Amino acid sequence: MARQYWLIKSEPNTYPYQKLVSDGRATWDGVRNFQARNNLRAMKKGDLAFFYHSNIGKEVVGIATVTREAYPDPTAKGEDWSVVDFAPAFALKQPVTLETIKNDPAFAGLQLITHSRLSVVPVSEPHFQHILDLGGTKKPK
Repeated sequence: MARQYWLIKSEPNTYPYQKLVSDGRATWDGVRNFQARNNLRAMKKGDLAFFYHSNIGKEVVGIATVTREAYPDPTAKGEDWSVVDFAPAFALKQPVTLETIKNDPAFAGLQLITHSRLSVVPVSEPHFQHILDLGGTKKPK
């Protein structure tokens, strides 16, 4: 199966990309939106996800790799929520801001814009590559 691409959001004052780097891995828990949960459940080991700083900064700053596919969220006792484990892959050489993305017609249809309240969204391969290009970063093999 082909690799898929995603975007996950975190507030940098709560859990910044650098914390993921220093931790070496993280469990993406606490997602309480059905569409975002279903996106987590669609992720496969090896998929790549942009790490987006929301609220403060509003920019794509790094890439994370799915290291463990969806399993029950231990913080949701008795409820049907899921988590995914991530590891840092690499930081973008230059962050790509939401303003830049919104002002670029090439991003028409990107769910970061069209479904802005979701914390986990899919990203098409062309959008993924374009963000990497804007960030001055090469796609990993």
